[in-house]
Amino acid sequence: MSAVFFTDRNLGKQFPDILREAGLEVERHDDHFGPDTADVEWIPTVAAQGWVAISHDERIRYKPDEKAAVLTHGLGLLLMAGKAPFPDLARYFLRALPRVQRFLMVHRPPFIAKVRRAAPRELARNPNASGTVELLLP
Repeated sequence: MSAVFFTDRNLGKQFPDILREAGLEVERHDDHFGPDTADVEWIPTVAAQGWVAISHDERIRYKPDEKAAVLTHGLGLLLMAGKAPFPDLARYFLRALPRVQRFLMVHRPPFIAKVRRAAPRELARNPNASGTVELLLP
């Protein structure tokens, strides 16, 4: 399965650039929307394109309007967990990509899922540990 990923503005420019360099098809927020475009405005467009959105805003699932937009418009949304520089977040995502791809084969939008990096103990044993993908909604 070859998904097109849409990166929210809160992931900056380095995150999508690293994913593109790895061969993924990526659409950046700022290539399609203004910098002040609200989530509830871009969600319907991204969902209609069939893109899988990636955001670093873990609170989006608690915001009633954004959550409703995801579910109503049928968006697949992956939330990058944790605080780290954008290049590190991108590398965590790429390590988890096989799990992300399996997740996308099983779960059809709408959904909100969290992509977590591997735990420090696991990374100590295996520096290339992949982390996890956890379904949060629906």
